[in-house]
Amino acid sequence: MSQVEYFAERSFAIKGTLVFTAQRDQFTIMEDAYLVCDGKKVAGTYSALPEQYRQIKVLDASGKFVIPGTCDIHVHASQAPFQGIGQNIENGQWNTWFERYAFPDESRFNDPAYAELTYTRFAKSLLATPTTRLCAYATTSRTATETLMKALAKFGFAGYVGKVNMDRNCAAGLLETTEETIAQTRLWLEETKDGIGAIYPILTPRYFPSCTESCLEQLGELAEEYHVPVQSHLSEGLDEIDWVHELAPDLDYYAQAYDRAGLLGPHTRAVMAHCVFSSPEEVKTLKRRNVLVAHCPQSNMNSCGCAAPIMEYLDAGIAVGLGTDVGGGNTLNMFRTIFEAILASKVFWASKNSARNMDQRKVLSLPNAFYLATKGGGVLWKSGSFEPGYCFDAVILDDSRFCDGVQRTPYERIERLITRSDDRDICAKYIDGVCVYKKGE
Repeated sequence: MSQVEYFAERSFAIKGTLVFTAQRDQFTIMEDAYLVCDGKKVAGTYSALPEQYRQIKVLDASGKFVIPGTCDIHVHASQAPFQGIGQNIENGQWNTWFERYAFPDESRFNDPAYAELTYTRFAKSLLATPTTRLCAYATTSRTATETLMKALAKFGFAGYVGKVNMDRNCAAGLLETTEETIAQTRLWLEETKDGIGAIYPILTPRYFPSCTESCLEQLGELAEEYHVPVQSHLSEGLDEIDWVHELAPDLDYYAQAYDRAGLLGPHTRAVMAHCVFSSPEEVKTLKRRNVLVAHCPQSNMNSCGCAAPIMEYLDAGIAVGLGTDVGGGNTLNMFRTIFEAILASKVFWASKNSARNMDQRKVLSLPNAFYLATKGGGVLWKSGSFEPGYCFDAVILDDSRFCDGVQRTPYERIERLITRSDDRDICAKYIDGVCVYKKGE
């Protein structure tokens, strides 16, 4: 078989305006260019197709944008049914939102029929969004967790799903003993360690107040035994941090509870959501353990009215991606999360500095935030970019409904799409080289 024949069998290309961020600070924009897929990976981007690809199929998206799929690295799938509810609870106590909304709703997933219906709806609702990969939380129910994994796999998504661990401080319908939660987690890992489609398990202690130290230690042993990543919450609110120190006065800082249990490494990769109020020592641990911070700007504004110091984290060399959270947030559209990350960085800067001297402010730019949503969170899979060897995750976008007769630059057009678009503008979506969504089909 010749090289041309080989590629003709397993490759294809999309022609359009390619936009991606190989570097954090700038867009790579290629008009009328070709994005070539070889198997499940990006083969390259070209202004003209090289000789070896001359016989491959070309999908013509001329006039449209082609971007990498976004990676939602913190989303509570079980909270989707009450998304948009409870955003302005009058009582500011930390547990009020959990007691009134999160715990009662999550308990409903103990019903297999409800879990099947709701998780199928959740997975389907993600199709006409830019998201291709995710780190999702299910509930403490092992069977419902597997239901979520199967639902996401059915629609072609890739990523991680976690069975939540809670052996203290939660509702009766979710509470497990330490022995039960570890035994159920081990059984779940045995059943899913090889993945369901492209969906794999991730250990998910909800957060330290809901997990005893014994639970965390045993989860750390499972992380090492099964070589699976970990996700949890960290320093989201000041009340939460106070509670952590009440439960474990010997802790120097919150993340130490996870670190000494082996949940931040060295045998695993951890994704820690929020990190709004991380102390200097905690930040050093995040860097040392190569923790991926899941920045959820909308949720942070809703829950504590504050913004995380993301620019400081990036300057410190800490890995950062973006998450919608849900139901702490009220959208699954990562474009909105990109825009809100920019706004949150402006709020953080203004809260720490004078509102004057705007030329000196240090905030996320559009390419910065786009990078976090794609290649930043995509570090878990080597996705989120069109560089050779990256997962072929691509979204085709049509901005024609915004055209106003004025000649706009590609940068202006992609900015407008990010700030204004919705499901109407998603033409098609590819995950690992497979088309999982096409508008109208």
